[in-house]
Order: sequence, then C-alpha cells, then structure tokens
Amino acid sequence: MPTPTAHRSWGDALAIYLKAPVLTMLFLGFSAGLPFLLVFSTLTAWLRSDGVEVAAIGFFAWIGILYSIKFFWAPVVDRLALPGLTRWFGQRRGWMLLAQMMIAAGLASLAHLDPVGHLPMVAICSLLVAFGSATQDIAIDAFRIESAPDDMQAAMASTYIVGYRGGLIAAGAGALYVASLVSWKAAYLCMAALVLVGVVTVLLRPEPERLSLSTQLIHEPRVRAFLRVSRGRPDWLRRLGAWVIGAIVCPFTDFFSRYRRQALWLLVFVAVFRISDLAMASMAHPLYIDLGFSLATIANVTNVFGIAMSILGGILGGLLVARYGIGPLLVFGATATALTNLLFVVLASTGDNLAMLVITIIGDNLSNGLASAVFIAFLSTLTSRAYTATQYALFSSLMTLPGKFLSGFGGLVVDVQGYAGFFLLASLLGLPAILLALWVNRGTLLSPAESET
Repeated sequence: MPTPTAHRSWGDALAIYLKAPVLTMLFLGFSAGLPFLLVFSTLTAWLRSDGVEVAAIGFFAWIGILYSIKFFWAPVVDRLALPGLTRWFGQRRGWMLLAQMMIAAGLASLAHLDPVGHLPMVAICSLLVAFGSATQDIAIDAFRIESAPDDMQAAMASTYIVGYRGGLIAAGAGALYVASLVSWKAAYLCMAALVLVGVVTVLLRPEPERLSLSTQLIHEPRVRAFLRVSRGRPDWLRRLGAWVIGAIVCPFTDFFSRYRRQALWLLVFVAVFRISDLAMASMAHPLYIDLGFSLATIANVTNVFGIAMSILGGILGGLLVARYGIGPLLVFGATATALTNLLFVVLASTGDNLAMLVITIIGDNLSNGLASAVFIAFLSTLTSRAYTATQYALFSSLMTLPGKFLSGFGGLVVDVQGYAGFFLLASLLGLPAILLALWVNRGTLLSPAESET
C-alpha cells in the first residue's frame, strides 16, 4: 500500500532513472509492445491489402480476448517450473524466454504464409503470437515487481511505458514502412528479429531473488493443512492438491486476508480507476472523422503528439511519485484523466478546429501516460511478492475489463446524447475513481503488516 514517504530532492528522483532495474524495463517494455499491433492493426492492414474480405478480418479482433483473460493461466506462469529453462535461468526469466520463442516462431511463420490461401493458419499463428505476448506480460510484470523495492516501481513503470510505445511504433509504422519498401514477408521477419531485444535483455539481467517453489509451498499454512489431512492418499494426488492450493487458491486468499473487508473496496478502485479513459476510447476516432478531419491529419496528430505526450506523461508520473509518493499522484492522475475528457466535449462543440484537436490529444495522452505509470506502481504495492504473477494479472485484467465493456455501448450513447453528451458522461464516470483515490491517499487503509496482526 502507498505509505507516506519523505520527499526526495529532484536530483535523487532523477537518479532513479539511471538504476539498472529501471533501465531494464525500457527494453522489456519494447519487447512487450512489439507483438501487440502485429496481431491487430498491422495484421489487418496486411490482410486487407492482400485482398482478404473485411468480414473475415473482423473476426481477428477476437484474438485480443487473450490479453483480457491472461489471469486464467497466470498461476501456471507463477508456480510451474519449466524443464531446463527454470533451472538454467530461473522462474521469471525462463518463462519470458519461452514466451519470446513463441512470439518469434509465430511471427516467422506468419511471414511465410499467403493470407488468402492460408487464412486459418494465419489465425493459428496469430493466436500463438498473442498467447506468447500475454504470457510474456505476466512474466515481465512479476519480474518488475520482484526486481526492486516499491519506491522504484513508478520509475520502472514509466520506462516500461516508454519502451512499450517504442515497440508499438516499430510494429506499426516500422512494419508498414518495411512492407511498402520490400514486402510483408520481410516486414514480419524483421519483427521476428526484433524479439531478440527482449531475449538479450533477459539473458543479461539476473533473476530476482525469491524462495524456491517447493519452499514457498511448504511455508503456506493452507498447503500444510492439506498435506496433513491428505495423509494416506496417493503421492501424486497430494502433490497436485498442494500445487493447486498454493498456485490458485492462496493468491486470492492472501489478498483478502491482508486487507480483509477493505479488499473489496480496493478491487472496486482497481476496476474504476481507468473506466473514464477506457469507456470513451471507442468513440474518439469516429468523433475526429465526423468533425471532418482527414485521415492523414488524425494519424499525424495522434501518432506524433499522442505518443510523445504519453511517453512524457509516463516519465513525469514516475518522477513525481519518486518525489512525492504514490498517494497524492493517484488523486492527481484520477482527476486529470476525468478533466481531460472534457477537452473532447469542447472539441465536439468547436468542430473542425486543428488547434483544439492538438490540445485535446496532448492533454488526453499526457494525463493517461502519467496516470498509467502511477497506477501500475500502486498495483505493484498491492501485490504480494509470494504471488506476483497471479495477483498482478488479476489486477491488470480487472483494471481494463469494465471500461472495455462499457466502451462497446459508446455508439448507442452517441446516437442519443451526441458526442458532447457522451464525453461529458465519460468524464463523470471518473468521479468514483477520484473519491476512492482520496480515500487511499488519506492512509485509512490497513497496511499488510497491520492486517496480519
């Protein structure tokens, strides 16, 4: 949990960005961002340019569901030792390397396929890339949390965001550039080669210190209780039961035992913090088009200013948390996200105004980059280091699912209320997040140590 900390000097706050764990996340962020667009917008551009029907292309959007349900296999990534890889590289690095091999194999396979004649195989290879990417996300999040103390998590989150955006640029503009100059095969082979950025990073950095899996299991009271009552049963059944309890049951009971009745409010806070931002996302581009902005203008403004501001916001968020602590920045981030949605209300009312579009994109991405870095650091403080992969995967999924669900109804609201009314409503959805952020910042939540006494 965020606790009051002494304010650092600006020099000390900036110096955090030079530490090895923080710099590591720049490259792992790139590795995480690289595959994302290669199974979404870049892939759909390839499919359409090769003559695949639009109706068939639409089904590829379902691949994204894998990113939202990754908490289902997070306990496996958290606790299952991989033959050879875990012994040689450790639990976190071993899983990252396996995931990167899946991503590279999927991308290389896609490069050798003709989409028109082999669309089912394209779908299978895309699923392999997406599954590997989501698995890599689970392992990277656990690696990040276990690699440094809480006061470095915001800086690590901000460099991760910078690297992630770099991966998106490479997979978006970079892949399209190579495809236009050479071929789609060359583009996807180049992207497969860029997976080496993550591989080299994993090989160079040490595995975080943590107890062995068997030691963690035997120290868990629920596992010991199960082993006592299951005496006399087959050994394989007892081992399986102990693993299931330790990997699946304990991560959830641990969180509720540490925060007790406040755990439910924390989960509500996780669910609503980004709801204002995510709920309005589906109607942003339709608004730009309906206002009369050209596709070139939209691309230039959102790519140049949007990405630059999100990167700047992420760095600023990490810097401010290092200087002032997480609590105040949670309040600031939640408030800024809700208020910047009002810029869309103004944009919808002013029409084809390029200056207002630039201001809106800058404000929206700056606030979102800052809020994202701060909130990732906050989620890291909630996560027990005994169950990092499972708990963080649950938190990150819960953070995005409500907003994504509500975003699907955006078109219906716009039909009834218009764009200005829709974005005003999206801004109001941010009020619960602001109120709960104030509650967290007041320090009224039990700390884990207090909860256990």
